[in-house]
Amino acid sequence: MAMGRWRGERQGTLFIETEKLARSEGRTFYSVLSEILSGNGFDRFCEEKVAAEKVFDEELGRPSIPPGVYFRMLLVGYFEGVASERGIAWRCADSLSLREFLGYELTETTPDHSTLSGLRRKLGLPLHRAVFDWVLDVAAREGILKGRRVAVDSTMLQANASMKTIVRRCDGVSYRKYLEKLAKAEGIENPTNQDLQRLDRNRPDKKVSNRIWKSKTDKDARIAKMKNGSTRMAYKAEHAVDVDSGVTVAAEVHGADQGDPATMVITASQADEAVMRVGISGGMTEVVADRGYHADEVIEKLQTMGLRTSIAEKKQKRNWKAVAQRVGQEKMLRLRQAFRRNHRRVRSAAGRALQKLRAEYPERSFAHVCNTGGFRRVFVRGKRNVAKRLQIHVAAANLGIVLRKLFGVGT
Repeated sequence: MAMGRWRGERQGTLFIETEKLARSEGRTFYSVLSEILSGNGFDRFCEEKVAAEKVFDEELGRPSIPPGVYFRMLLVGYFEGVASERGIAWRCADSLSLREFLGYELTETTPDHSTLSGLRRKLGLPLHRAVFDWVLDVAAREGILKGRRVAVDSTMLQANASMKTIVRRCDGVSYRKYLEKLAKAEGIENPTNQDLQRLDRNRPDKKVSNRIWKSKTDKDARIAKMKNGSTRMAYKAEHAVDVDSGVTVAAEVHGADQGDPATMVITASQADEAVMRVGISGGMTEVVADRGYHADEVIEKLQTMGLRTSIAEKKQKRNWKAVAQRVGQEKMLRLRQAFRRNHRRVRSAAGRALQKLRAEYPERSFAHVCNTGGFRRVFVRGKRNVAKRLQIHVAAANLGIVLRKLFGVGT
């Protein structure tokens, strides 16, 4: 075989017939995905939901892109591992397979990233939750989602804000100005950057607390320690995953400074409501979590909701007399009874089997959504905007599970 040679600069063809355009077969994944979306009326569902919310004016202004195209582009963000809206727009404009998936011809311009940002601001969080529930409904109708036993776990998402932009809550002074003030107190009149770094590194009472500091660019982000040990501005994403199918039935965003027991009941309630909305009678029956969620009040509230709990216990002794002095004798008896029910469940064979599933499915959802899905760092600001993006990102992960179960495609 002879080596091909570069033919240099040449003038392109002025006109060419569409049938003569050279193109590869493309990725069959998006063809199958489009079939399942169109077959279940996804685009019509999105348009009806947006029309019911009366987001747009019916007579004035230029028509926007179809709502189904907006949500399809966000689904592409998960499948292509692109988190930013700018990156999603570039990827869709560059790929022939994605153009076909979005329903755009070669002569048409795909939506710009500013269009995605504008629609995200216009479309509320309930609309994004409705799309998430639509995917759950598809999984339930196909017999994939069981929704009875659910595992809850959380992870950190790096916010679109830098630690360099934090300011004091009391007076709005930046961190650098604060260090300069400390340097002057130490007798350094004109401190250099090296002096400030040395002072900051060596001072014994170095603390950066959410009670004292906040982000100047994202008021909802909180200072937190990430998985790799670094300190960043972050949000906490909490998933409730059906351990019988791997489908995530709830994906909530909380403040990164909120502990797991403080958010457990909220996420479990959202998961139970989502399961019942898709037609699973009775809703959830059991909740499983790791020892970070173990708290007497949390266990008692979950059992009051009619859920069996299998929450791993912390290594500590219970002093029920001290609890009675703190909350009263009557409430102490309720907490002790709930604690003992959970204790028996965790130590049973069924509870140990559930703990094994808990160690597998939520962690797998984080690996898909955050690592391969590219959502470990968010590129929008504000808790509601992060929640909107997370809802569709996790919905795309659930669609991937449906495709694998039905057609064996999509890894």
